[in-house]
Order: sequence, then structure tokens, then C-alpha cells
Amino acid sequence: MFTIIPCAAGCGRPAISGSHLCFFHQADHIHDTGRIIDLIAEYDTIKDLNVPGMRFAGVDFSQRRFFGCNFREVLFSNCVFSETFMRMCFFDFAEFTDCHFLKSDLQFLSFAGAQIIGCRFEGTELVHVNFLGAGISKTCFDDSNLYNSRFISADIEDSKFINCNVMRVHFANTRREKVVFKSTNTADAIFEMEAS
Repeated sequence: MFTIIPCAAGCGRPAISGSHLCFFHQADHIHDTGRIIDLIAEYDTIKDLNVPGMRFAGVDFSQRRFFGCNFREVLFSNCVFSETFMRMCFFDFAEFTDCHFLKSDLQFLSFAGAQIIGCRFEGTELVHVNFLGAGISKTCFDDSNLYNSRFISADIEDSKFINCNVMRVHFANTRREKVVFKSTNTADAIFEMEAS
């Protein structure tokens, strides 16, 4: 699991991997982003990567294996995560615009408070994934396994969950507008908070 090392500038944010400063205090954002992209391109397996606040546009993360990485508050635009394998990674308050996670295996991840717009998760394993308070729009989860995931208090709009497994998925307290669940086992999902 990644280690949080406070930024040497004293701002309280975590330093990014390979540096003593957070992304916001880096002298050259382009250089540091390129360094991380090169690292991901070089290795099939990436462990303990810590890059909160970084910006990625048009990056191909496909067919990589990520373990215990911190992508908190990262902005992803037009990125591809096809056939990506991830365990215990954190995307809290990240922003995803027009990204693809096709046929990926994503388990025990957190997208709490994330904004997910125009993305595709078709044919993906999204098991034990936390979308607590996420804003999700124009996104497709078709043919995916979402077993035991959480969308509690999420805002889901104009999105599709066609032919998905939503057994034990919690949709309690969500706002859902123009959401399609065709051929999905919604009877096995939880839409209301259980009385104690």
C-alpha cells in the first residue's frame, strides 16, 4: 500500500511518488506527469504509486496491473484502461471524462466523490467497488459484474446498466434520472436503506 509522505512545502498534501513535493508544488508539471506516464508504460505491474492531484490526458493504461495506488483528485481525460487489473486503488474525488474501462478487472477500489462523465465500463468486473457520493452521467456499465458494490448517495444520470449483475449492490439514497437497468437482476440489489 502506498505511503503518505507530507509535501515538503508544508501544504499538508501528500508528496507524489519519486518526489518530496505534492503535484501542486512541483516546478514542472509536464515533466513530472511525463515521468509517471513513462513509469506506467515501462512496467506491467505498478505498486504503491502515489500521484494525487495529477492530470492525465489521452494516456493508455491498458493491460497494466495496479496494486495499492493512490489516484485521489486526479483528472483523467480521454484515457484508456482496457483490460486493466486493479486491486485496492483509490480514486476518491477524481474526475473521469470520456475514459474507457473495457473488459477490466477492478476490485476493492474507491471512487468516492468522483465525477464520472461519458465513460464506458462494458464487460468489466467492478466487485466490491465504492461509488459513495459519486456523480455519474452519460456512462455505460453494460455486461458488467458489480457484485456488492456501493452507489450510496450517488447522483446517476443518463446512464446504462444493461445485462449487469447487481446482486447486493447498494443504490440507497441515490438520485437516478434516465437510468436503464434492462435485463439486469435489480431484485437482488438494495435500493432503500434497511431499517435497524
